[in-house]
Order: sequence, then C-alpha cells, then structure tokens
Amino acid sequence: MNKASSRSHCVFTLRVNSTRKLPDGSTMECAGKLHMVDLAGSECAKSAGGGELDPSRERERKNINQSLLTLGRVITLLKAGGKAKGERIPYRDSKLTRLLQESLGGRCKTCVIATVSPSIMSVDETLSTLQYAQAAVGI
Repeated sequence: MNKASSRSHCVFTLRVNSTRKLPDGSTMECAGKLHMVDLAGSECAKSAGGGELDPSRERERKNINQSLLTLGRVITLLKAGGKAKGERIPYRDSKLTRLLQESLGGRCKTCVIATVSPSIMSVDETLSTLQYAQAAVGI
C-alpha cells in the first residue's frame, strides 16, 4: 500500500447550467454535470501494510473494497442488460455507486480512464484495473 495515500475515493463534480434566449422570445435551459472520480485501489489485508493494521485502517480498507465490489456488480449487471430485464441494480449498496448512478445507468456519456503501474510488483492490481475498465466498456 502506498503509505502517503489517503486511502479514499475522490469525487469532484462540476455542474453547469445555462439559459439561452431563442429567436421566438422563449428561453431554453440546459444543464450539464461532469464527475471526475479517482477510485482508491483495492488492498489485500496481507499487502495493506505488512503487519497488523490498526482498527481504523482495517475498517477503511474493508469499506473501500466493499464499494469497489458494489461498483463491479453494478457494471456487470448493466453490461448484461440487467436494467432492461427488470433486475435490481444495487446502486444503493454503497455511497460511491449511489453518487455515480446517473453516470453509470442514465442518459449520459461516460468515459473511463484506467491508470496502471508498470511494476511487476503491481501485476494483480493492474489486472484488476484493466478488468474493471474492460467491463465498463459495454455500459
């Protein structure tokens, strides 16, 4: 685990609203929203610091992994057409997926940029990141 890492997800949301006057005198309102999200990496207990974690770090690790697992389930169900089949998409199972619900399953454009490490020591994390990105392609 990166010792300097905050071990949290970071979400920055930019909302833009505009009103345009049309030639006929009426107005048209447009709204846009941009989410920029930096997901925390998942950590195995054995690689999360080498020894025993203090209880707050262990709880933090479990919460991060749980939100990433929920995000993976949401992406998998959406890609499989779960929404069209009437299946329950578990957006409400984590704060992260609740926040990103519109971006994942709404009428919008979503772009995923996956960053990976070139280090052989990070091969498991790299594969996991690439699998998430590949799964997100179809939603």
